[in-house]
Amino acid sequence: MIIKSGVQGFDISKNSAVIIGCGGLGTNIAVHLAGAGIGRLLLVDFDNVEERNLNRQFFYTKDDTGKEKAGVLAKRLSAYAPETEIKSRCGRFDNSLAEGYDIIVIAVDNIETRKEINAYCKESKTPCVNGSIDGFFGTAYLYLPDKAPDLEAAGCLNSTDKIMHSPSVTAGIIGALEAKLATDYFLGKTDSAGKLYIYDNNEIHALKIKE
Repeated sequence: MIIKSGVQGFDISKNSAVIIGCGGLGTNIAVHLAGAGIGRLLLVDFDNVEERNLNRQFFYTKDDTGKEKAGVLAKRLSAYAPETEIKSRCGRFDNSLAEGYDIIVIAVDNIETRKEINAYCKESKTPCVNGSIDGFFGTAYLYLPDKAPDLEAAGCLNSTDKIMHSPSVTAGIIGALEAKLATDYFLGKTDSAGKLYIYDNNEIHALKIKE
């Protein structure tokens, strides 16, 4: 049963988000925003479901192997949250995808895509949330143009060597945190903007980013 947003004490049914990436982070972000009662979601991913990733991409099953992630996630999520308008797009990010949506939520491990989104958000003044995970380490950051430093200033565009595969718990923690930061923005709570939230093996710290 989906708890209606009014019962929770807030209403984000008029808000919308584009989620770029439908893997471990994206599935967690999507289910939390849909469960909170968001009005519209656009799910974007160019890739297909792979069996080796099922441990942290819980909306997919072995039978989905080879299918487009975005399409499968949209179908399952629509059954979970029928009051949310959910669309999918198989492909990579381009500027036109964000038109008409309130915020972009980044859930990819591709630095070049993050750079493209950062540049677009700076130019168009579109808010975005970025998340990244690596093993038992992860970060989340809310960028509000003209109110907080961009992703580059926050160190979110730095390329790092992968240390290990990320477990589902890390994807769950950072994905939920990204959804919370997006919800903060919808509700007009800007205190979390400009803070880099760092999860490091059971501890979470917030680092205020300065220009």
